[in-house]
Amino acid sequence: MSLSIGIVGLPNVGKSTLFTALTKKQAEIANYPFTTIDPNVGVVPVPDPRVTHLAQLSHSQKTIYTTVNFVDIAGLVKDAHKGEGLGNKFLSHIREVDAIAEVVRFFTDPDITHVADSIDPARDAEIINLELVLADLATVTEQLAKKEKPATMGDKELAFEVAILQKIKHTLEAGKLANTLPFDPLEEWPFVKSLNLLTIKPILYIANVDEDAVTKSFTFPYQPLITISAKIEAELAGLSDTEAKEYLKSLDLATSGLEKLIQTAYETLGLITFLTTGEDETRAWTIRRGTRAPQAAGVIHSDFEKGFIRAETISYDDFIKAGSEVRAKELGLMRTEGKEYIVRDGDIMHFRFN
Repeated sequence: MSLSIGIVGLPNVGKSTLFTALTKKQAEIANYPFTTIDPNVGVVPVPDPRVTHLAQLSHSQKTIYTTVNFVDIAGLVKDAHKGEGLGNKFLSHIREVDAIAEVVRFFTDPDITHVADSIDPARDAEIINLELVLADLATVTEQLAKKEKPATMGDKELAFEVAILQKIKHTLEAGKLANTLPFDPLEEWPFVKSLNLLTIKPILYIANVDEDAVTKSFTFPYQPLITISAKIEAELAGLSDTEAKEYLKSLDLATSGLEKLIQTAYETLGLITFLTTGEDETRAWTIRRGTRAPQAAGVIHSDFEKGFIRAETISYDDFIKAGSEVRAKELGLMRTEGKEYIVRDGDIMHFRFN
């Protein structure tokens, strides 16, 4: 699976600059609203030194990283849910992504106008969230109008759905996001997911800060908050890997904004990585935490899941200690796992199947 993250925010908060830096793709950038109308999409390899190291040890001909799709969605404005600023079109683009990265302006460049003529990150986030809430409220209200009357006639399934819709409606009317509600993963979640609500998606908040503030902490009412300087990310995009590491070190930064964003997205969405390695290729695969071995095999190919027999598994750390698969087997570090095995982050796996 490939993770898809939609980058949203008010106009002129640095969305397109950040998108260009993260994906090294030239989105149109200008100092006025609605420069981006159709979403730009950039596919970015997920930085993972484990993949690089394994490929070297296995002398792999190919190295394939898992990827993230970044979608640069046009700037939202107040009343977007009513169609303001072509809002309905933009909201439809948000529905297609797995997670929302909400860029909030913290930087203070006087040459870049703000639609509200002042810098207030909490207010800006509230505007965006309210538009998402109001769009979802319209969806839920429409669903209730269709289902409430038939549900009173003894249809238990419809009555169950109406109860969920009412719970969501009350939350939205209170100005809260639907993702703040607990849902039973087996009973309720399949129906909730089918509604394709905007506020059910995980939201990551990106503080786009001045270059000299990138190591500072900020008080903010929404979490998780990831501090990034779009200008620094733009500079990193033009450097080689070695130069980028030196530049980050000079700024007292351990990782780039891209790496922080992807790591936070994986944690928020409950995603992990398992690996396959050999002379042909070393490759990273993304799965949800809690995935069992046959379903992980199915990510590679559906036949692997259907005919699953067992998974020969070794942890990344054990593989590195051993130095090779052959040596890992000699040391008894290779495990044979069956259908009930829950895959762990960093597992190196070889699947046996009919």
